[in-house]
Amino acid sequence: MTLVAGIDSSTQSCKIVICDADTGVIRRSGNAAHPPGTEIHPDRWWEALGAASAAAGGLADVAAVAVAAQQHGMVCLDETGGVIRDALLWNDTRSAAAARALIDDLGGPTAWAEAVGVVPVASITAAKLRWLADAEPHHVDATAAVCLPHDWLTWRLSGSRDITTVTTDRSDASGTGYYSAATNSYRPDLLELATRGRTPAVPSVLGPDAVAAHTVTGAILGAGAGDNAAAALGLQTRLGDAVVSLGTSGVVCAVTNHPPHDPSGLVAGFADATGAHLPLVCTLNGAPVLAATATLLGVDLDEFAALALAAEPGAGGLTLIPFLAGERSPNLPDATGTLTGITLTNLTPANIARAAVEGLLASLVYCRERIEDHHIAVDRVVLTGGGARSAAVAAIAPALFGGEVTVAGDAEYVALGAARQAAWALTGELPTWPSATTVISADPTPQVLERYRDALQTVIDHGR
Repeated sequence: MTLVAGIDSSTQSCKIVICDADTGVIRRSGNAAHPPGTEIHPDRWWEALGAASAAAGGLADVAAVAVAAQQHGMVCLDETGGVIRDALLWNDTRSAAAARALIDDLGGPTAWAEAVGVVPVASITAAKLRWLADAEPHHVDATAAVCLPHDWLTWRLSGSRDITTVTTDRSDASGTGYYSAATNSYRPDLLELATRGRTPAVPSVLGPDAVAAHTVTGAILGAGAGDNAAAALGLQTRLGDAVVSLGTSGVVCAVTNHPPHDPSGLVAGFADATGAHLPLVCTLNGAPVLAATATLLGVDLDEFAALALAAEPGAGGLTLIPFLAGERSPNLPDATGTLTGITLTNLTPANIARAAVEGLLASLVYCRERIEDHHIAVDRVVLTGGGARSAAVAAIAPALFGGEVTVAGDAEYVALGAARQAAWALTGELPTWPSATTVISADPTPQVLERYRDALQTVIDHGR
């Protein structure tokens, strides 16, 4: 039996799955936590990878490994491969003003959308480099190479200390702000714009089935990927699929051959891990909306789901705009949640629970529609993430998304996607592994979406 390993180095932890290369069956697994915070020394990732590997029985017997990781982070290396400062993570917002400045420097959001398919926000690497150039110029002066979390971990696994051997893939490079997934090329001028004239080295971009290097034990190292692209690979998505991931935030991404150029910045023109494109829209509000409503009602999540399913579609006229943490899609960072349509007769626990589920799902339908605005067809919706485990979410989602949804089984899809990529690099063929999915159908409820759109427009008109 040939074994392959997939590594998911996320914001919170490192997870490893070791799979049978032929069948995808998980033989061993392990995980280890990362320290909290929005900046972290990459050595902490390396230590967690070692701990997770030990918990999984080690990697000595695997034939191939690939790393998937959180996107957009900034890892700065000196000429000897040393880390210059703690890596800034995607969720570090100190670069928000730098992102706005970059937009202006190139002539506005349309210019960025046309150049790289991404309009700068605080999360992307280009904005973090601009912040570094302005706030810590001595650090950017010392930066000989800049890379992303998965790039750095793949490089460390190879045992190299030569910064010219750092590699990446299209999916992660497409989130930097200085790489175009449409043309498959870096934009050195945008990197110089971000760094105020510096020219640090950037990783070589490998094809999805490429061999990046070998580990010190001789295993093949795959190209790796960003976490959303790896999850799509783990879910074995195909052209026309939209993945709706309901975790701490909400993410909707679609597999397509058509790269978008969205000047609003809502639809990011990312690449996937197969050679196609993965336009993506992210919300700030996900499963915590359900947890907060359950707490309000004084019930646990199972009881909350039962309440929601006890109410009729439409929640008796209640509509929740679930912007409890502000929102980025639409871009309303100061928005708050809104419950509308309240009457003496409909303000019941069941209707409130139903409105929370319907409102959260409707916010994700909004994201799907923004992708479809770019003439990107969605033929199948695949629902995943922690929020998808809710019986109410799984049952109500088809009614909001148009009648049918494929619900993915509970699994570590980012790590599985990395393992599948490792098998691809090993054999030259992308394997098809059995997966546990359930197709759920329901009568569409367009009236619920119409009421949500009306309530949302009111929020947009008031800017909050």
